[in-house]
Amino acid sequence: MADEEQIGAGGKTRRQPSRGMYLLPSLFTAGNMAAGYYAITQTIQGSVADQSYFDRAALALGIAVLFDGLDGIIARMTNTASDFGKELDSLADVITFGVAPSLLAYLWGFCMLPPLQHPNLREQLIHAGIFVCFIFLMCGASRLARFNISINPQPRNPGRPGKKYFVGMPIPAGAGVISSVIHLQRGSPIDSPWIALVWLCLLLFTSFLMVSNWRFWSAKEITSGSRRPFQLVVVIVVIGTLIGLYHQYMLFILAMAYLVSGVVARLAYSWGRKRRRSVVINQESGQGL
Repeated sequence: MADEEQIGAGGKTRRQPSRGMYLLPSLFTAGNMAAGYYAITQTIQGSVADQSYFDRAALALGIAVLFDGLDGIIARMTNTASDFGKELDSLADVITFGVAPSLLAYLWGFCMLPPLQHPNLREQLIHAGIFVCFIFLMCGASRLARFNISINPQPRNPGRPGKKYFVGMPIPAGAGVISSVIHLQRGSPIDSPWIALVWLCLLLFTSFLMVSNWRFWSAKEITSGSRRPFQLVVVIVVIGTLIGLYHQYMLFILAMAYLVSGVVARLAYSWGRKRRRSVVINQESGQGL
């Protein structure tokens, strides 16, 4: 038989997906990798004279984020998750969301700087860009490795019980930060050393968030069932429409909002913990009087 039966919850028998169905999530993973490869080819052709290559590379990374989300959703919905699919997905993510955005961030943010009054400053910025973009790649790969070996990881600043969170910013979100900024500028490369320094700091901060133990919202509970499916569909349609009409701004807003959400969650937890400690101390001091 092409399909095998297994005993599910409650003693009910259910059919396992056919072997061909296991290829379906891998096809989206292949699309993810193809988008990353395309982004690399566009990045190395970019220049000040033709900035559209950088913009196309940034958009390709945005499409790759969509493919990366779909392969996991399809694997869960069709019950076709496999060890092979997980390993293939991780290798694809290293290429698409590690190598491709780090190369794009370097060439767009540092290599296109015009000659400066202090030639050494330009050279130092380029060298710093090489180092920081490698840090981004290394942090992204480390984030994937930690995710693969972790079993039910818990962030240092836990959220509401029952809700699922990522420990550290996922690498697709990190790549989304880079691509959204570049797409916001329509691929126009950085031409100011001060803006290059800001870009350097943003890359470092994003790298830190990927290897941090801070919590970031996971959308997995959406695909595992929702009590309000109609409202969910409406929200998705509205957001999708806004992205289609104002993608240059919406992608930037979404990427930055997700980045800031992790920072806000960490600050809120730290503030709440200090407040709880002060209350306990005041209660203990009051009892001691």
